[in-house]
Amino acid sequence: MKVACVSIDILHPVLTSLYDCGCEIMKVFTCKTDNITEFNTKTVAFAKEHDIPLQMDRITKDDLYDLVALGCDFVLVGGYYYVIPVIDELRIVNTHPAYLPIGRGAWPMPLTILKGLTESGITMHRMTKGLDEGEIILREKMPVYADDDLLTLTERQNALIPPMVKKLVSDFDNLWDSAVPQDDSIAEYWEMPEKDQYTVKDTDSYDKVDLILRAFYSYECYYIDTATGQEYELIGAVAKPGAPKDESSPNIFSVKGGYISAPKVRCI
Repeated sequence: MKVACVSIDILHPVLTSLYDCGCEIMKVFTCKTDNITEFNTKTVAFAKEHDIPLQMDRITKDDLYDLVALGCDFVLVGGYYYVIPVIDELRIVNTHPAYLPIGRGAWPMPLTILKGLTESGITMHRMTKGLDEGEIILREKMPVYADDDLLTLTERQNALIPPMVKKLVSDFDNLWDSAVPQDDSIAEYWEMPEKDQYTVKDTDSYDKVDLILRAFYSYECYYIDTATGQEYELIGAVAKPGAPKDESSPNIFSVKGGYISAPKVRCI
């Protein structure tokens, strides 16, 4: 099949699985990322390695019509920062890291952990003008464990993607035509997390801090020393119970019943 892929690294198996299934990847669309907490390096390298045309600029309707003219069968999306246009002439499938209709929204993974959910998954659905509202083509469920962090959750979600892509490619027309509308009566749309949701204080309990740092692990979190008012940006921070061996370390921050260890720290 002739396909195009929209991708950043967080759902990288979407791109590699299309290739592994023998699809002709006509073009890869990606977008600029900070390459500190969010990456596109694997996506860019893959496109260059396999001589696939790569576009960094924001996708337009003209880009989609160009794909139609070249005989593109469908577009598969695996992460993107912007709204992608929808045209009747081209079928677009979005890969969403939640078990829809629960968890609509741009970044459901950390909220899955914050909400204490015990299940999540991956959904492939028709892309429509309504965010994450399109008819469900494929869906796979997986457990969420009590000690999961953002990385372990995402890794387990990504493990679901290759067999889903294989199934999608092997019977695309039938799967597209038999897609099932989402049950709006149970749907939940989750807004992007605000800064206060990934900010902790020295007066917070270890349990609260541990939950927040696991939910946003590998992304920026913030710590406030209430005595001085000093704020710090932490990346890769983890919470640990008890007292640290070296309380004087600049990468150690106290909380009630424990402490934070952060490999990357910046004063705000």
